[in-house]
Amino acid sequence: MRRHTRGENIFNIFDIVIMVVLMVLTLYPLLYVVFASFSDGTRLMRFSGLLTHPLGFSQAAYKSVFANPNIMHGYANTLILVVAGTAMGVILTVIGGYCLSRKNMMWRNTIMLAITFTMFFNGGLIPTYLNVQRLGLLDTLAAILLPTAINTFNLIIMRTAFLSIPDSLVESAELDGANQLIILFRIALPLALPTVMVIVLYYAVERWNEWFNAMIYLQDAKKFPLALVLREILIQESTSSMTQDVGVGDKESVSLSIKYAVIVVATLPILVLYPFLQKYFVKGVMVGAVKG
Repeated sequence: MRRHTRGENIFNIFDIVIMVVLMVLTLYPLLYVVFASFSDGTRLMRFSGLLTHPLGFSQAAYKSVFANPNIMHGYANTLILVVAGTAMGVILTVIGGYCLSRKNMMWRNTIMLAITFTMFFNGGLIPTYLNVQRLGLLDTLAAILLPTAINTFNLIIMRTAFLSIPDSLVESAELDGANQLIILFRIALPLALPTVMVIVLYYAVERWNEWFNAMIYLQDAKKFPLALVLREILIQESTSSMTQDVGVGDKESVSLSIKYAVIVVATLPILVLYPFLQKYFVKGVMVGAVKG
């Protein structure tokens, strides 16, 4: 076994120190939010400096958050958007990416150019709104799902992943009598599975953070996704419905803890999901970036 030189040992120590510092800088904001959400609101308002633990452990903020019907409605609507939107997006992206990767497809380059054009130019917000309105989709979750069913960037990644599959495999399957559906689901899709998992993560995160289109197309607060509810609480200071049972003097302090608790509630599911898909992430993105 080769012994490390003094220079290599110094470099390794320096590298470890830098990585630890970066880890702390990245992790601390998240820990701050968690500690603040479990802190007593009054003590939190008076505190300044680095927060290293909850100030007077309290679950009052979380009780207020989960007692708010808007949060529960937002969770339900977001789950619908994530499940339906991710499934729709992945299915259409896989089928579209496979079709555009076939070299014998008619007008393939022209269609790809037209699709890529939409990444840089679109019809604008007002024409899109009028289009959604005339289709009768206003104030429905379909107004969020259908106009943005496919992400062009994800489609390009998926197409590139299918292009990296050797033509000899496809030709061999065709000689054995396999049609395009069999080739897609039994050959191409298993080989491109890491990229598919990355696309799943992209769509899931995109749908989980959906708020702008919801703000434009939805009027009924019961249909708001969680991200839009979170926006109203954090930006528009709408925590009054969650502090009705709190004294007048304590409302401001409790509202501060509630804001942090809402951030934790809205972020935790994605943080839990990511580790299960992380092993596919680097491989999937690299497969989709090798060949254009």
